[in-house]
Amino acid sequence: MKIYIGADHAGFKLKERLKIFLIKSKYSIIDLGNKKFQKNDDYPIYGYKVAKAVVKNKYSRGILICGSGQGVCITANKVNGIRAALAENIKDAYLARRDDNCNIICLQGRYTSLKKAKIIIKKFLETEFKPLKRYKRRISEIKRLE
Repeated sequence: MKIYIGADHAGFKLKERLKIFLIKSKYSIIDLGNKKFQKNDDYPIYGYKVAKAVVKNKYSRGILICGSGQGVCITANKVNGIRAALAENIKDAYLARRDDNCNIICLQGRYTSLKKAKIIIKKFLETEFKPLKRYKRRISEIKRLE
């Protein structure tokens, strides 16, 4: 599975550490920035880049990180076909995939430890969408709004 990852300055350190974890876990990683730490960069740039890449590759997933996780989540969800979710814990990641077929997970760079981030991402990447009628209906309703 191809994983697109991006972060602003507040998520840069966590992103770099997660890349190592993901590579060791045998995932194909594409870092869409920022490639170097810049304290005044802006999260919408990276949220948009990752979202556009995920939409183009149906079987890929995305990981976005900013200070609160909210900014990149809002940005990613502006792209048609993206269902991004902020995950503060393993249950959030699990339900985002199982019920909502989310294709991007967003993390809080300022408040999520590396250990916790690894657990959240592992659950997100390993959980399959459960295609129950009600879940599929809800996703179809979202698509109609795009």
